Amino acid sequence: MTGTSAPGGRGTAPAGGLGATFALTDRTALVTGAAGGLGRAFAVALAAAGADVVLTDRPGVDLTATSALVEATGRTSWIRPFDLADTAGLAGYVDELRADVGPLHILVNNAGTAALERFNEVTVASWRRVLAVNLDAVFFLSQRIAEHMIADRVPGRIIAVTSKNAHVAEAGLAHYNASKAGVDLLVQSLAVELAPHDITVNAVAPGMVETPIDGEFPLDREPFEAAYRERIPLGRYADPNECAGAVVFLASPAASYVTGTRIVVDGGVLADQMPRMRYMPPYRNSL
Repeated sequence: MTGTSAPGGRGTAPAGGLGATFALTDRTALVTGAAGGLGRAFAVALAAAGADVVLTDRPGVDLTATSALVEATGRTSWIRPFDLADTAGLAGYVDELRADVGPLHILVNNAGTAALERFNEVTVASWRRVLAVNLDAVFFLSQRIAEHMIADRVPGRIIAVTSKNAHVAEAGLAHYNASKAGVDLLVQSLAVELAPHDITVNAVAPGMVETPIDGEFPLDREPFEAAYRERIPLGRYADPNECAGAVVFLASPAASYVTGTRIVVDGGVLADQMPRMRYMPPYRNSL
């Protein structure tokens, strides 16, 4: 069954054509893990769509390059570092942000950490660090920001950056896999609870991206990279900017009726049960 909203009512598409549908004018976004890689790409793309952006990363990490790129679009940026592993401090951090920059309309939970360790090498400290940043921070940051969105009567957008690892495991990443799978179901839980407040909650699940997160993993790098690229149907890693469009879409009025779901940006990895193509006969062209 389909229906339409009353003119000007909740859920009505904005006037002004396609550009207005994706515009983020008069919105303020918070992007975690914004110093580089995916976080920087997300922050700059949101700014290019019209949003002002709060940038956060660990204390001591340089956010000035991302800030300059955001401001080059004509938008405002604020640098507000915070260690997301400090779970108990997240509510106070959000309260200070709200007092400082005004209402927050968009949250992009991008920050993540990982360690390549066999399951019997994972220590309590390593497990807790990965889960604290990748799962606990996503929940408690979303919780407090959602409370402010409700108080400010903001039709908010909460976006969690998960991974293909939320759906298919990789060896040596038990804690990372578990954290991303947890976020995937958390997104659905929050989407249900926040829907009455006109706050949508969704995920973007990238595949292999040219980012520094696994750059120091103890791997035999060249053969690993070559084998992984063969495993990807599109045959290459993603540029971070290729994942940014999904975030802008989910943050925009165009996604006002999209909640509790995920957009997978993985070059086709999850679609391919077995990398069989390279063992098959060549295509027979019928043209």
